[in-house]
Amino acid sequence: MHVTFPPKEVYFLMFKTTTRLVAAGLMAATLAAPALAQQKLVPAQSSIHFVSKQMGVPVEGHFGKFDAQIAFDPAKPETAKIAFTVDTGSATLGVKETDAELPKPTWFNVAKFPQATFQSTRVKALGGGKFEVAGQLAIKGQSQAVTVPVALTQSGQLTTATGSFTIQRLAFKIGEGEWADTAMVADDVQVRFKLSLSGVNPLPAK
Repeated sequence: MHVTFPPKEVYFLMFKTTTRLVAAGLMAATLAAPALAQQKLVPAQSSIHFVSKQMGVPVEGHFGKFDAQIAFDPAKPETAKIAFTVDTGSATLGVKETDAELPKPTWFNVAKFPQATFQSTRVKALGGGKFEVAGQLAIKGQSQAVTVPVALTQSGQLTTATGSFTIQRLAFKIGEGEWADTAMVADDVQVRFKLSLSGVNPLPAK
């Protein structure tokens, strides 16, 4: 049985054609992926605060280190993907003695759970630059569904997202043992955020 192979020129032509098709596909994918991939958090203009009550007195703290991966088009919020990480070891109440306790197992257990995370599952437009973001919040190995109201404003190239929501610290085992007594430290903790983002498309006209 004699097998005849195509000439080398045919192989070269097939290789060239395949290479061009792959290159064209990559270019099309790059053009189709929008500026969504360019969206970034601007940490210097962003903040995450938390407020709890100790013996009925509000005490405010904040996280110094956090990051976000965001793909969000205000005109198509249902396609949004939002992922957030917060370094729990960056929590501070501004009091040296108290801050030394926060990383310990009773509170955030930073050695075992160095980060809290949020992953969106649904984003719904409410109109007027307001949105509802639902997702899973995980802290200290515990995960809970949360719904976060978010208001967007835009100025120049920046989009600012603000909002607040309340969690129950005991659901995340924050403050165990004697600190589980809600008469000492309230169960409810309010989380407030201001996030500056670059690369977000303009909000739809009213």
